[in-house]
Formats: sequence, C-alpha cells, structure tokens
Amino acid sequence: MRILFLSTSMGMGGADSQLLAAARELRGRGHDVRVVSMTPLGPMGLWALEQGIPTESLEMPRGVPDPRAFVRLARMIRAWRPDVVHSHMVHANLMARAVRLVAPVPVLVSTIHNIYEGGPLLMAGYRLTNGLVDHMTIISEAAAERFIRERIVPRGLLRVVPNGVDPALYDRAGAGARAGIRQALGVGQDQFVWLAVGRFEIAKDYPNMLRAFAAVRERRSDAVLLLAGRGSLQAETEALATELVLGGSVRFLGVRDDVPALLASADGYVMSSAWEGMPMVLLEAAAAALPIVTTNVGGNAETVLEGESGYLVPPTDHERLAEAMLALMDLSEADRRSMGQRGREHIRRRYGLARVVEQWEEVYREASARRGVSLPPSRPNPPPPVANLAEAGGGGGRRE
Repeated sequence: MRILFLSTSMGMGGADSQLLAAARELRGRGHDVRVVSMTPLGPMGLWALEQGIPTESLEMPRGVPDPRAFVRLARMIRAWRPDVVHSHMVHANLMARAVRLVAPVPVLVSTIHNIYEGGPLLMAGYRLTNGLVDHMTIISEAAAERFIRERIVPRGLLRVVPNGVDPALYDRAGAGARAGIRQALGVGQDQFVWLAVGRFEIAKDYPNMLRAFAAVRERRSDAVLLLAGRGSLQAETEALATELVLGGSVRFLGVRDDVPALLASADGYVMSSAWEGMPMVLLEAAAAALPIVTTNVGGNAETVLEGESGYLVPPTDHERLAEAMLALMDLSEADRRSMGQRGREHIRRRYGLARVVEQWEEVYREASARRGVSLPPSRPNPPPPVANLAEAGGGGGRRE
C-alpha cells in the first residue's frame, strides 16, 4: 500500500527517529512509503533521504502558520494518491485532518507522541476534529489515560501502539566500542560513566539531573556524566554545571551520530524528565542492556521495570534521583549486568520494532474496514542496506 507519513518535523526528536525507523521497516514489508515534514528537514530528514526514502518538506517556518504549506500538502496528496496518510505529532495531526476536507485521503491515522502535546487551543483542535480521523494511536498507557480522562480523544478512537526499537542495532556497537569511546573522551576505564541523551529543554529538567549528580559526586568521586544533545537551554545547563563546581566530571558532547557506541561505553543511563510520553532513548538504553535510573513520568514505568531493570523516582526530586543513582552504583558489576539484561529482554519482547510496525499495519486495516476501503496487500521485500547505525535511525544524539 502507499503510505504517506506527515510529521511536524524531521529533526532530532524521538518521534522523528521512530518515524524513520518505522518507514524503513514498512518499506521492507513491501509498502511504498513517503515522508513529508511540515518544517525544514533536519538530521532525520537527511538520513531518510540517504536511506532512499522519498522525503520532502513543506518549508513551514517553526511557529508560523503558512497557508501555502497547506496547499502544497493537498497537491502532493492529489498527485500521489496514498492509500493511508499517517500523521505524527499535534500540528501534523491537525493539518492532516484539515487537508482531508480538500484532498482524497482514503484512510487517515494520527499518532500522539507525548503525554502533553500542547495547550488548551491545540487540545480543543483535537476535540473539534476527531470526526475527521479514522483511528488514533498513542505511545503509552499513561498518555492514553490522560487523553481519555480529559476527553481530548474518545476511547473508541484511540489505541496504544508503543515506540519500537531494533535491539540488533545495539549488538552491532559491540563491547569494543567501550574502551575506544572512553579513551576518545578522556574517561578512565575504572570510572563510573552515566549517560544522558536528549534536548536541553524544560521537559528534560537537566537542573534536576545536575543537582542529583552533584550529590552523587560527594560520595563517588569516580562518577562521570556524559550529556549528548543540544537545545535552547544548553547555555543555562552549562552555567549550572559550573555553579555546582562539577568541572570535568560533566562532559557536554553536543550532537552525536554514535549513540549506540556511547551507550556501550556507559555503566548506567539516567533521565530526569519532568514529563514524557514514551522516550525512544530509554528503549535504546535498555536495548543496549544498560541499567537505568529515571523519573517516573509518562510511559517510563512501562519501559523500566522497577528494581528489575532499573529504578524509578519521583520527578523534580534531585535527592531521590541521587539516592537511586548511588544505589545502582553500589551494586556489583554482575548485578548491574543482570539488571541490564532483564531490561533488554523486556524491550525485545514488548517493544521490538517489527512487532510495533505490525501493530501499525493492523491499525491501517482496522481503519480501512471502518470506512469500507480495501487496502492492497503488502509484498515483503528485503530492506535496503544500512551504511551505518545513524542512517538506520539507531544513532545520533538527537532524541527526547
């Protein structure tokens, strides 16, 4: 079938990464997939093009409504005539609904990628236009409960389809990456390395993490914190690290295209978010068999099994976060490895990319049945070769 993915962006976010991975998997199953980004193409859009996935931008400036983009999208749909339009994130979801009024869209599916997608006006937009979409998916049970409880989306329209990850991508990084990355970063082989990957934005609450890490350093001077990513609050985060006198124990790595190797080099993964949906990077950290300490927000408790694959703590509580980080560091290496392996197996069973894409296919067919539309069958093809991990959507310091 012909599937058009409409995304708010194809930049550095977890939703962008998930869309790229799913597009590649769907193409391997014989579907014809095209990607359209509302905003100019970022790293994920460029990687999609390198993978041979047709990808275009509507060239909308961020935060600025542009009627010309709406006209471009309508023309694309009329010209290509997709069987399914699958939109991702709130702005794309609302645009796809509106464009259905003027262009032929046999089946429209929308995906919500966070527990909070916007303010009252955007949520009112969902409520007013739910009749224009055939099915909606959302990435975690916690997020689904919130959208149903606040009557933003009807229960019968919504299905939980989690984010997915291919654990094999993290096998390829190999144990050999650990020593090489540590040496390149000037980190000792006997130091305990914490890793965090994500944007420097309010939701990630890096001040919480840095204050927790400062408390950790009071007891464990061998601890190092690696931060990969960029964002509007990076300068403030760096200033706080200086204020807390963390010095070289915190390394700001910038945007990276070798996240699987970074994960292989770390001893533990830490996330301090104030809110989340289903963060891709937690799936990736668990797939890399890292034990995890994270705040208990959004779908994190569905990803990290408390006491089995990591520890969950309340948000905005740096003392509890520090206690959990120290508890993990106090475990023996064998116990930490066992914890990481339990996390990896949980991800393999529940969040394997192939299974997630199968669920999306099921949603497409359920939605088409509701409308009495017959979708063409898929014809499995081998996926195109992957030149490196970044191109597969499995690398890059760019996610939530």
